[in-house]
Amino acid sequence: MKKLIPLFAVVCMLSLIGCTSLVSSLTSQMANDLAETILNSNDIDTVREGIPAYLLLIDSFLQRSPDDVDLLIAAATLNGSFSIFANPERAGLLNQKSLDYASQAACLTSKAMCDHASVAFVEFEQRISELKQKDIGAAYALGVAWAGWIQTHSDDWNAIGQLGRVKLLMEKVIELDETWDNGGAHLYLGGLETLLPATMGGKPEKGRTHFERSLSISDGKYLMTRVVYAEQYARLVFDRELHDRLLQEVIDADPDVPGMTLTNLMAQQRARELLADSNDYF
Repeated sequence: MKKLIPLFAVVCMLSLIGCTSLVSSLTSQMANDLAETILNSNDIDTVREGIPAYLLLIDSFLQRSPDDVDLLIAAATLNGSFSIFANPERAGLLNQKSLDYASQAACLTSKAMCDHASVAFVEFEQRISELKQKDIGAAYALGVAWAGWIQTHSDDWNAIGQLGRVKLLMEKVIELDETWDNGGAHLYLGGLETLLPATMGGKPEKGRTHFERSLSISDGKYLMTRVVYAEQYARLVFDRELHDRLLQEVIDADPDVPGMTLTNLMAQQRARELLADSNDYF
């Protein structure tokens, strides 16, 4: 992987703290470069086969710099991303690691996000309301990792009961900067609002608004938004015309977009599967 091969012969003439800070800076950049390279890859199989080695590399970086927020966020992102390639048991382990790393990064960034799952909901709500712009990266990473963890524990009502906290977190991200990660918070909220039909407490139309806003912010280039929109909203309300149109748009699109290529290719794979199943579903 580019920028990961060079061996660094750094002679620290500074104090131990200064040396640790320098190494921390270097490893954080390497981790970010690694994540960027993976996201820009057009070879899903190579990424699937190679990510386990990358995860071990990130873990080795964290041995030296356990409190590096950027490195923790990169580790959380990589572990959560790889979980989609894993079997259910392994996905659970990876999502737990992702949540652990994201939780540590969030707590280091702002004490308001410490003990996020155990503090009383009213206090959690108050804490989240006090987050600032500087906290948005860690808050979003925590929300994404938390949502992934809940998904792998969907048979546990104690886990499901934490969805309200994730929604609060993502709503705060939108308040601070709705364009963060190409409108990713809108995509996650759209998914959360369409988990259930309206008759069971879901808010599908609110979810649709979030999906549309996410598409607008990313200029339609993040193809996974259309896939989730089709699978969770269009199927939920039995709108086949919308369902098939969204999926065909994904299939016809150019997936090669900086920072989105790998996810877009995966979105096209899923779109073909869903479209092939359309007759049976509707």
